[in-house]
Amino acid sequence: MKVKRFFAQSMAEALKQVSEQMGPDAVILSNRRVDGGVEIVTALDYDENMARQRLGDKAESAINGSRLAEMQADQHRRLEDELNRSRDRIREVREKRAKAGATYSGATFADLNEAASSGFDESVAASAPNARGYSDELAQMRAEISSLKDMMSGRSAEPAKPVSNALQQRLAERLQEFGLSSDLAGSLSRRHKGGRLEDGWKQSLKMLATGVRTSRQEWPDEGGVYALVGPTGSGKTTTIGKLAARYVLRHGADSLALVTTDRYRVAAHEQLFVFGRILNVPVRVVDESHSLDDILDELSGRHLVLIDTAGLTSSDKGYQEQLAELARSHHNIRTHLVVSATSQPRIMKSVWHCYKMANLAGCVMTKIDEALTLGESLGFVMETGLPVAYYTDGQKIPEDLHHAEAIPLVRLAVERLKRLQQQQSVAEGA
Repeated sequence: MKVKRFFAQSMAEALKQVSEQMGPDAVILSNRRVDGGVEIVTALDYDENMARQRLGDKAESAINGSRLAEMQADQHRRLEDELNRSRDRIREVREKRAKAGATYSGATFADLNEAASSGFDESVAASAPNARGYSDELAQMRAEISSLKDMMSGRSAEPAKPVSNALQQRLAERLQEFGLSSDLAGSLSRRHKGGRLEDGWKQSLKMLATGVRTSRQEWPDEGGVYALVGPTGSGKTTTIGKLAARYVLRHGADSLALVTTDRYRVAAHEQLFVFGRILNVPVRVVDESHSLDDILDELSGRHLVLIDTAGLTSSDKGYQEQLAELARSHHNIRTHLVVSATSQPRIMKSVWHCYKMANLAGCVMTKIDEALTLGESLGFVMETGLPVAYYTDGQKIPEDLHHAEAIPLVRLAVERLKRLQQQQSVAEGA
């Protein structure tokens, strides 16, 4: 895994640097305000399991993927700072030798840096006369830098903690049947130190409900600009139709507007125009003549603006353009990822990585009614730390749109598991 820090005066500039230097597959571990601008820590080939192994026991306190990524970024910052301090010590040794009248026979600080990066070359130090007095110190720094670089690359990481006893093993298996990943199931089961299996099951469900974040206020009441992103077929446009219908029923159509950025597919925005005509709500299209910010400036008097986007992947033309358009807008656009509950966990994670650069504020879970189990969806939002704003469980507009709450979602997932187990029992009996 390759981890790198970027500094820029604005988030848009930092994202541009990430895109240019790391490519579309970069995963953002953390972003924060610093003196003079923003700092982004990114990674290539990010593996959450590997991250937990590198953090060792500390990873147990990371109840979701977002917290884990922050801890990974913090560890990288500390190691990088320590590495810089070691390089400063090399500079001090070099200056000390220079003051003593010694020379390095052409070896420069850049040579030492290069040596530290690729494996220290003893000839750099040994080539200088009277170098023996400094060889021990340089060797010590060599070992220190090599150790730090090993830690940053993960080569010295401790293996992940296995499930320790039979009770925890049974609990982990039950949580996996619920739909959680093996890593999350193992992490939750290890917190149950003893007692009955049923007690551990209830404790794990409580922890899951605690780890699932939700939005406190509904969008129609709060107002603002919201954009839905996600792959084709995830339900973005239908969800916007449900949100718009709910808003019109509560507040009327005068303070609502719909926008689409999907200019990449033929007739891509026809469904949104149908919703607009039915609800008597204006629909605007972002194109070469009308930028997103120009349209949002024009709609600044509207209480709620909902933005539909194209379902693009990182390999599609216009993917970077669409995400950059959302990220660099001077309007406060709260971008939410739309994820289908029928998707495989790996697909959910892939979609999250694909759209993470859009500064996601949360997510919307769709097609809850079509999923056999809901543990996969709950595990996904717990591991990524994305707050769930809404979930949908049918095609009816707007009845099948629901404001998300953690405890009812976990309860719904338990009921879905019981129903599946009953169906399996009936099938086995038949």
